[in-house]
Amino acid sequence: MTDSPTAIQRLTELFQQQPCWRIQPLGHQMGCAVVSVRRLLAQVGYHSSFTHNAGWYTLAGIPRFGRDGLWFYQDVGFSKAGNLTRTLVALIRASPAGLSAEQLGQTLHARCHSVLVHLCRKGLIQRHRQGRFHVYLAAETAVAQRQLRQSVVCLPAEIAVLVLAEFIRYPHRQPDALARAVSAKAGIAIQAEQVRVLFDRYGLKKTLPPGPSAR
Repeated sequence: MTDSPTAIQRLTELFQQQPCWRIQPLGHQMGCAVVSVRRLLAQVGYHSSFTHNAGWYTLAGIPRFGRDGLWFYQDVGFSKAGNLTRTLVALIRASPAGLSAEQLGQTLHARCHSVLVHLCRKGLIQRHRQGRFHVYLAAETAVAQRQLRQSVVCLPAEIAVLVLAEFIRYPHRQPDALARAVSAKAGIAIQAEQVRVLFDRYGLKKTLPPGPSAR
């Protein structure tokens, strides 16, 4: 079967019957070699999956991508960005406060820790430690700094409650002392800047007295 209109019509019909195909069964259904199927797909326009080692194909007009640029058919994932590495970079760069490996895994329905480590080593993303886990940030310094500032604001609710409770008990303590106290109690590293931003958020900054930290 050649690149005739009939071949393209047959290809389209198969994807109407089933929105995603592996290349070998698709070639079998069309009665032609894999190389011919790839040529037809390129002619029509297609996406390959970022899951399953890019082993699934769909035509360009089929996916209805969400705001995150992803579309799933059962357990097969497709991305506007392309393969898994490009998808990870795109998701991380678009995130206001960076993303953890767990968040990315939940979004992509796939384990991606080893790929994230590889991307960090290549300088395509950055990694920042926050307490017991890492947050992955954009490679561009300006974007990463903006994400870090936002991640400070997004202090986990349970930790924010501990900080505020500590402040109620010791209202004269400065942010660095509060950060040390809550870090010791919660077993997670909290920075003074996180406390300052939290107080800014709730309008408590002016209640902090000037001078050295209370111990």
